[in-house]
Amino acid sequence: MFRWLFIIFLVLIVFSSALPWLEKLGIGRLPGDVRFRLFGREIFLPFASTVLISVVVFLIGRFI
Repeated sequence: MFRWLFIIFLVLIVFSSALPWLEKLGIGRLPGDVRFRLFGREIFLPFASTVLISVVVFLIGRFI
């Protein structure tokens, strides 16, 4: 269990550091990604981007 938590933590760090670069490609601005302001903070829920990235990673893992 600890190993999975560590892997998820590393993936979140890599994804958050790559987010500005991915936004230039359109990831994070897809239909289905929700951005809104609440109490002066911007909240971002990337539903469509998460599905797209999951499918791409699944296909890469399937063919390797």
